[in-house]
Amino acid sequence: MEYMGDRATLLETGRFVQRHVGSAADAIDPAADGTAGIAVGNGSGAESDIVGAGIDAVETAGTEERYRRAADGGDRASMSMLGALLLRRGDLDGAESYLRGATADGDRAAANNLGVLLHQRGYADEAAGWWRVAAVAGSAAAAHALGRHFRERGDEPAAEYWLRQAAEQGHALGAYALADLLEHRGDVGAERWLRAAAEQGHREAAYRLARALELRAADESRQSGAAGPVARAIAVRGPADAVTGRPAHGRGGTAHPSTETGTGVPQGGERTAAGTGRAGAASRPGGPGVRPPASGTRQGAARKGSEGPGGQGGPGAAGKGSGGPGGPVPVGKGSGGPAPARSGASGPGTGHAGAGADARSGGPGTGLVDSVTNLRLSTLDEAAQWYRQAAARGHRRAALHLGVILEKRGELKEAGRWYLTSAKDGETRAACALGFLLRDAGDEESAAVWWLRAAQEGDGNAANALGALHAARGEPQTAERWYRAAMTAGDVNGAYNLGLLCAAQDRTQQAEQWYRHAAYAGHREAANALAVLLLQAGDATGAEPWFSKAAEAGSVDAAFNLGILHVGRDDDRTALTWYERAADAGHTEAALQVGMARLRDGDDQSAERHLRCAAGGGSAEAAFRLATLLDARQPPPGPPVLGEPMAEKTECEEWYERAAEQGHRRAQVRVGMLAASRGDMTDAARWYREAAEAGSRNGAFNLGLLLAREGNEREAALWWTRAARAGHGRAALRLALLAARRGELTEGQRWCARAVELGPAEVSERAARLREALHQELTA
Repeated sequence: MEYMGDRATLLETGRFVQRHVGSAADAIDPAADGTAGIAVGNGSGAESDIVGAGIDAVETAGTEERYRRAADGGDRASMSMLGALLLRRGDLDGAESYLRGATADGDRAAANNLGVLLHQRGYADEAAGWWRVAAVAGSAAAAHALGRHFRERGDEPAAEYWLRQAAEQGHALGAYALADLLEHRGDVGAERWLRAAAEQGHREAAYRLARALELRAADESRQSGAAGPVARAIAVRGPADAVTGRPAHGRGGTAHPSTETGTGVPQGGERTAAGTGRAGAASRPGGPGVRPPASGTRQGAARKGSEGPGGQGGPGAAGKGSGGPGGPVPVGKGSGGPAPARSGASGPGTGHAGAGADARSGGPGTGLVDSVTNLRLSTLDEAAQWYRQAAARGHRRAALHLGVILEKRGELKEAGRWYLTSAKDGETRAACALGFLLRDAGDEESAAVWWLRAAQEGDGNAANALGALHAARGEPQTAERWYRAAMTAGDVNGAYNLGLLCAAQDRTQQAEQWYRHAAYAGHREAANALAVLLLQAGDATGAEPWFSKAAEAGSVDAAFNLGILHVGRDDDRTALTWYERAADAGHTEAALQVGMARLRDGDDQSAERHLRCAAGGGSAEAAFRLATLLDARQPPPGPPVLGEPMAEKTECEEWYERAAEQGHRRAQVRVGMLAASRGDMTDAARWYREAAEAGSRNGAFNLGLLLAREGNEREAALWWTRAARAGHGRAALRLALLAARRGELTEGQRWCARAVELGPAEVSERAARLREALHQELTA
């Protein structure tokens, strides 16, 4: 193969036979113009880098003239050193004669540097000839330069051969260039050479190795089904609000919860796509409503949406057509729209070989071993170490990535330090991330300063954050200006946030236009919001395709809304399919719907699994239904035994209490009953009172019973009256008995009639007998 050269012939001449004892990086890395490195002889035939310190030392010592005299006298090493010095200064004419003289005398460093000189003059083929001479003689720098030369000409086999020669001699730049070539071809051996270059201090190699390890860690998290820090926060987000790997849990509640007021939270572009305008069910008789992204009663800049309180859920069975009045109810984290995302650490690398630094290297790495514990580090830990090495050498993207990892670990102070380092070096995403860190610490003013700095440099994510900040301050005009700036910067979340802003101001037509703009650009939550808007306007036919598009793009809210849509059409089978899809993605209310469907089908095991997911996601209704399911499996309690210690709380009691603490009225009544059965009347009264004050007729009736037993019939009558007016038959019967004892026969008859009307049958029968007795008493 011609490009391999004829090493044997050259060695037989006795020329260029020099032992290579120089630096591993014995050539300056090619600059942006493609020039190769410069190596110099050091007087003993070795090669070293021309770095500022060494040459400056030569200059300040005044030895240049001595080199010149020696070179003019024919000293080979002096000619090589002087030629390299003049070449570095840009004196190509002066350097060429000395380099050619040293090369003619067999100095391989001079041959390499002569190649550099000729390359700078545009004689690439002649330069390659001299690099070949030096490379065959063992110059790693020349082999690297020759490999680069062949790659520029598209001769990858020749490039790989010479770059491998350089890399195997320990040349850091050769190893990096070889890794870049192999990575470009998808060769699994690329990571080995990236690691070799990184271990020799090559900062770009360290960065790209860290990126490869980080992406592998994300893959491992996805394959294991658990979203780790990388999958949740570091993966790159595009304008279309890419999947974050973090499940978005919905608000708890019944299938058709009562109307609530939502909060619109604007969205940013990269770090996370949180709070995505979750649509939920707003019930109406005979069919479901669809939860839109909230209209923006509060707009705040949030990296993660805040999960709303669990829905209370009424006493009736949840399901199709069972709910109360319809209305928009936001569901899930960040209801009402995605939050301005924190900057993800991503982007193309600054690699010398011109390849993107984010490309996967492929192939398993050997991994690092901690020198203290002697334990193998996790993939992400190893990535953090390489990021740290590159960041310490001034790599701003590495500092950004390291900050992200440290922040996810909770090491906020050190994360902020690396963000600051990266931001000061000009990385706008680090400035944006630093702003979020400061905002989370309560320092909004400092956060705004960094967001402004990043936004002025064209960071759309920071512009979105500023827009959300001003929206939260009640400055919609300023917010709109920044959202438009985000759009100008190419961040489609700006259009979505403009839609939220317009919707908050009841500018429905403009909101629809912005939602369409973002939806056509691929923003899945904008597509969902647009569908909700169309459905609210009565255009179900136009809404369904947008729901489908959003759901297929990964919007859990849209999948849930499709379930609601199909329930309204009495297509429960299709509805359940969409509910299951949303539930599998972590949607709390969808899990509740699936759990209740499984309960109706008699599949208690599957129902329990889904109810646990929903209850764990904050659904009070799911916690109550799970407790009821577990309670039904328990044996009936035996009679209390005097002196017996109080039994520990069962799991079902704990779930009842969790639901009760979230304001679930039926759960509050049940917890009160359990407390009363243990003899804790104080706790029972507290829970009964909370339920009664929230509107529970059972809570009011039970509280009345406790008060009556304590002799406080007057207050008991007040609570029974409230319960009876809410439709509680037994409370009406109690009021009738109370009136009869007081001699208020007419009042007693009135409450008897109410009890007969309300039932149940046993109460109606007793109330009828009492009414007849009262009538006889009155007519006697």
